[in-house]
Amino acid sequence: MKTNPDHSLRHHLADLLKGGNAHAAFDEVISGIPVKLRGQKPAGLPHSPWMLLEHLRLAQWDILEFSRNKKYASPEWPESYWPRTEVPPSTPAWDKSVRRFRKDLKTMQALVANPKTDLHARIPWGEGQTILREALLVADHNAYHLAQLVDVRRLLGAWPEK
Repeated sequence: MKTNPDHSLRHHLADLLKGGNAHAAFDEVISGIPVKLRGQKPAGLPHSPWMLLEHLRLAQWDILEFSRNKKYASPEWPESYWPRTEVPPSTPAWDKSVRRFRKDLKTMQALVANPKTDLHARIPWGEGQTILREALLVADHNAYHLAQLVDVRRLLGAWPEK
């Protein structure tokens, strides 16, 4: 039986976006962070768990919106890609950020899984970007900052060593 390379690529992209394998997955990294530590920055590091969570959400949303909405305009860099505070405003704000990150990630996964999406075509409103490039950018960016979040959790004593 002949393998469909397009189907295989879509499957691998969805898997890469999901996380896991060689990288920690979002749900593994975000679950179990004590409320009292969500706004704390460990000594020597510039970000709290809240800052990293919000940055992950904001950047992923920006890439997703650029990928699917020709009228979208990216916000100002870098101020609009980071929260204004080190501490989440509330537990519901933290929970909302987690839910929105998950929802946008599923939307990006659906975009690359859709056989009607031409992964290799230039995005008409871009400067040479493709959906393939944007999906890889999301996966790369998420993996980078999730690793930072693991380090923050380790230094705060909130990462379960296995």
